[in-house]
Amino acid sequence: MSEWFSPLGALLGLVGGLGVLLVVVGVRARRMTLVERLAPALRPRDSTSGLLREMPVRSPFPVVERLLAPWAADVAHWFERLGSPRAEVRRRLDRAGSSETVDQFRARQVVWTVAGLTAGLALALLIGATRGFAVLPLLLLVVISGACGFVACDQALSRQITQREERMAAEFPTVAELLALAVTAGEAPVSALERVATTARGELSVEIGHMLAAVRAGAPIATALVDMADRTGLPSLTRFAEGVAVALERGTPLAEVLRAQAQDVREAGRRALMEAGGKKEVAMLVPVVFLILPVTVVFAVFPSFATLRIGL
Repeated sequence: MSEWFSPLGALLGLVGGLGVLLVVVGVRARRMTLVERLAPALRPRDSTSGLLREMPVRSPFPVVERLLAPWAADVAHWFERLGSPRAEVRRRLDRAGSSETVDQFRARQVVWTVAGLTAGLALALLIGATRGFAVLPLLLLVVISGACGFVACDQALSRQITQREERMAAEFPTVAELLALAVTAGEAPVSALERVATTARGELSVEIGHMLAAVRAGAPIATALVDMADRTGLPSLTRFAEGVAVALERGTPLAEVLRAQAQDVREAGRRALMEAGGKKEVAMLVPVVFLILPVTVVFAVFPSFATLRIGL
């Protein structure tokens, strides 16, 4: 029993020592700056009406949240050093259509990393209990599991961005045709965009609604369109925003520009389908060559071998 527990005790002692070391380093490194000391006294009063003010989300465990908030902020700061900067994360969240803040996304990354570390630790203990403890490989397994959790959270956001952009690219030709019909009927560009945003359903109509909110706030429509294109990251939507902005500045017929944009997007979608079909054809050759063709050869050759064996 002592031989079995000695590696486990060494591993637990190592983890506990690392935890104590992190606590000591964190306590020494976390010092209040002058700005943090003066912020409560110099905080400006919010003159917004209480009816219009957003209510903060209350945690069911406020004491635990207050105790863990500084540590979560430190871990999020470490993640910013390892991963993308804060502005890039904000841009990716906007492209994904997420209402999360950067801090909430960092907290989700912390949760996924801790889940990966927990799963890696459980797997390491299981392997150590069955095959013996080797501290360095098992510790490496735990670290790799935590890194996989961190990467998986980032990949989930990337997959969400890709799926949303695919939906927007599929919706764009219909939206462009609706805008062309509304402009041809005599409506102004802003009115046509409002009509499309209220009648259509989808990711692109939501983005158009955000763009119209910026226009109502005083932004020029060309600037709002360019900001929407930058926020989504779609090349077709970028060309659409630039074309509409140029048409509004130079007075060219807007309906023709919208129809041309819709036709270009349809052609791009048709080319993408042809490319996907070509890739699928190549992928279909793998089971044909390695599965179906050998079975066909066996069925064709086996009767001849059986006949030769009977003749011999």
